[in-house]
Amino acid sequence: MLGMIFQTRSRDDRKEEAAELLKVCFERQQAGTFSLAYFEEVVPRFYTIVKPEAEDELRKAMEHFAAGFSK
Repeated sequence: MLGMIFQTRSRDDRKEEAAELLKVCFERQQAGTFSLAYFEEVVPRFYTIVKPEAEDELRKAMEHFAAGFSK
């Protein structure tokens, strides 16, 4: 869900950057190196890539995703 929202709501001139960021995130998930700390580190990059009108939707999706991490 988060990946789809992010990719479809990215600024037109940053679609390639969005795809690369998602690729790295998915690779880290598969390798078992994707953590809440890493997620919090890359969150600001997501907001620079997404269209301004989609920020609230992205924020909600990110909150839902982050809730899945054990504290």
